[in-house]
Amino acid sequence: MAKSPLKIWLGAKLKHIRHTLSANNNPFFIGYYTYAYRPEPGSISDFFDAYSKSIPGGLQVVQIGANDGITHDPIHKFIKRDKWKGVLLEPQPFVHNTYLKPIYAKNPGIHTLCAAVGDTDTTQTLYKIGFSTMRWATGLASFDLDNVQKAFENGLVDTQCENYGIKIPETQEERIKSEEVEVIRPETLLNKYSIDHIDLLQIDCEGYDFEVIKLFNIAKTKPRVIVFENSHIGDEGSNECDILLASNGYQFKNMGPNTLAMKEPLGAFAHWFKA
Repeated sequence: MAKSPLKIWLGAKLKHIRHTLSANNNPFFIGYYTYAYRPEPGSISDFFDAYSKSIPGGLQVVQIGANDGITHDPIHKFIKRDKWKGVLLEPQPFVHNTYLKPIYAKNPGIHTLCAAVGDTDTTQTLYKIGFSTMRWATGLASFDLDNVQKAFENGLVDTQCENYGIKIPETQEERIKSEEVEVIRPETLLNKYSIDHIDLLQIDCEGYDFEVIKLFNIAKTKPRVIVFENSHIGDEGSNECDILLASNGYQFKNMGPNTLAMKEPLGAFAHWFKA
């Protein structure tokens, strides 16, 4: 069912207010997550809440595919609350410059970078919804054209467009567009920001997640925790990913659309990985 114009306007207004409060590190915004927020027990947010509190001074994060930095972002509240450090990557220039960069401008420990990761320092073609810059649309951007096409085929785009009263263009050229985006090697990235350890490697890349894990050479970089989206990897890729994680000393658990992996020894977090 289509949302009413009033509901769409209110949603956009509330998003703007939330973004503004966060960007300004509003004490009421931070205070809520410090004193009142209670994540759902057993959820990925529950894990992040406990893990973040276990590292005084703020953990070191590398986030690949940060999008606008707040909507459907599982770590935003903890970055702000506990003063994390690290670098957040988003390859879409419009999204990075309009949303991600401003929301962390007042957080000195956090750097944002308009780039994706790859095996060379270069540029690469990114495919995206060509007729909308709403969050649901920018979240579907992918280096794999098939993933964007599937969003049309499985009805996801139809549903969102119906919700927001958007007419889908008739031509393929208008439906899916592409742009060249910056790509940086993990080695270059870590050297650029003097990152000597990774407490959390957070990935949301619309089907590119396993490739990112491989690019980061986890046998060498040893992120203590890796969280990635598993829904687009496929059975073969999922099996390969499980083998790679296990061979490098990680315990892992699927939690809905995300997989949580943690390097052994697990210490106080062992109970998260019990069947």
